[in-house]
Amino acid sequence: MSDRTDRQSDGPRAAPRARTPAQALFRRLFVINGLVFTVGTLVLALSPATVSSPVLLAEVPVLTVGLALIVAANALLLRASLAPLDALAALMQRVDLLRSGDRLTDSGNGDLTHLIDTFNAMLDRLEAERSAASAYALAAQEGERQRIARELHDEIGQSLTVVLLGLKRAADRAPDDLREELHTVQETVRASLDEVRQVARRLRPGVLEDLGLQSALSALSSDFSAVSGVPVTRRVDPGLPALSGDVELVLYRIAQESLTNVARHAHATRVELSLTAGAGHLTLRITDDGRGGALQEGAGIRGMRERALLIGARLTLASAPGGGTDVRLVIPDAAERS
Repeated sequence: MSDRTDRQSDGPRAAPRARTPAQALFRRLFVINGLVFTVGTLVLALSPATVSSPVLLAEVPVLTVGLALIVAANALLLRASLAPLDALAALMQRVDLLRSGDRLTDSGNGDLTHLIDTFNAMLDRLEAERSAASAYALAAQEGERQRIARELHDEIGQSLTVVLLGLKRAADRAPDDLREELHTVQETVRASLDEVRQVARRLRPGVLEDLGLQSALSALSSDFSAVSGVPVTRRVDPGLPALSGDVELVLYRIAQESLTNVARHAHATRVELSLTAGAGHLTLRITDDGRGGALQEGAGIRGMRERALLIGARLTLASAPGGGTDVRLVIPDAAERS
């Protein structure tokens, strides 16, 4: 019987349960209050001050001062203990998954370290999940753009070309009173064909795939100036590091969206586009001299932020009233992303 008991006692024991954050905080508050009241009791017991029964009027100030000291000490200790909760609540209110890196640092309060670490880990997980979801969504968007561009170029573009050739043959054989009218229709069809080609080129930047990023930015600036009438000053470093297709596409799309916003909202007379390489980073900057003002986080800007997150870049937008808009994309370690 004793042998069975000994064998049972040698068996595996249940692991002790870890304290939850609520239990740890309760224990800390309990210890703080206990220490405060213990110290107060020892002071009253060991000091020469005495309390009569009933309490004399001269003893009321002593009791009042003692109570005030105990309450003040308790308040200071509790405030120091719970201070990280205010910072955590402020972070919860301002957190934005499109602006990564905003985290709460450990203030040295051991009982709240677990809570802070858990919240920071949750933000890391949410940002990673959003980045993955955005990557899938943007990849699907680019695929759909390429499909539409191919259909515009191969089907609608070819059909308009056939119509244009047919109108030319008809105009050559038509009598003089109809020839001028056919030429007008022919020019309308030619203009429509040019617009279709421009739309297809904006949807699928073939020049980016064929000639590279510098040529694509040059063509983008030229198209913008031709449509809006606003000149674009370009400055691209000749010694740019080799970049991957994803990084080049993000740079092109952000430059494209920035120029589109200038044409729609800025009322600018001059635009500057630069792509420069610094010490370990690459910077794309688009500035204008338009009216500036408050920036509304619409679908275009949020799309730019999502694209920046995909390559680990930092996107900043500054727009002072009357001072134009400054869009800046900084890609750290650009050479390592090739």
